[in-house]
Amino acid sequence: MTIIFFAVLPAFLLVIYIWLRDKYQREPVSQILRAFVYGIASACIAIVLEMIIGWLGLAPDEPTTLIGAALKGFVGAAMPEEGAKLLMLWLVLRNNKYFDERFDGIVYACCVGLGFAAAENIIYLFSNLEDWQSVAAARAISAVPGHFIFAIAMGYFYSMLYFGDMSWTKRNLVFWAPVALHGTYDTLLFAINPAGVFGGLLYLAFLAFCIWLYTYGERRIKEQLKRDKENPISVDTEDSISCQ
Repeated sequence: MTIIFFAVLPAFLLVIYIWLRDKYQREPVSQILRAFVYGIASACIAIVLEMIIGWLGLAPDEPTTLIGAALKGFVGAAMPEEGAKLLMLWLVLRNNKYFDERFDGIVYACCVGLGFAAAENIIYLFSNLEDWQSVAAARAISAVPGHFIFAIAMGYFYSMLYFGDMSWTKRNLVFWAPVALHGTYDTLLFAINPAGVFGGLLYLAFLAFCIWLYTYGERRIKEQLKRDKENPISVDTEDSISCQ
């Protein structure tokens, strides 16, 4: 139980954080928990997809080159994981009467993404029982916040499309924006070599990218909060994205 507690804690704290950032009309706790559970389910879907990708040989298990790291980062991780999360987000938001503000898309996407992160954390910690404390600490400051930021991007563009703030021709950003962030994060992480100058440069690039991710996420949050304040909306099902 101790391992499960520390695996879920970082995700739980970020769920509370994003819920509290909703200044105007917070989502019911029951809906927050529902989205979180759907996020856990998305991890199960992603595992199956990743197994199929590995079986087909589309991405290496242990990349030894930058190209291999990119294949594993994008094809072996980002695409199946973000695809599974997007499916669950769609299921959470279809016919959801509480989805009535732009910022709600970010809230629900983050709950799904953090449900995924919690499930992934449990798997990683039980796979590293000898030093689970250090693994938990490292993932609490990197992987879990990473999934949080990827989810902000997904929720941001989902709401932009749903409420008509973005053209339909750009709808693929709902999927490809989080994939681009997630894939780049994983590629840099997989490519880091602890020895040599190139490895050191990649490590610095990874740290810089993480810092940029946090600023990106905060900027997207503020943008949607500002839109909700300056231009309140009521959902018109005829004009919104076809997710009913």
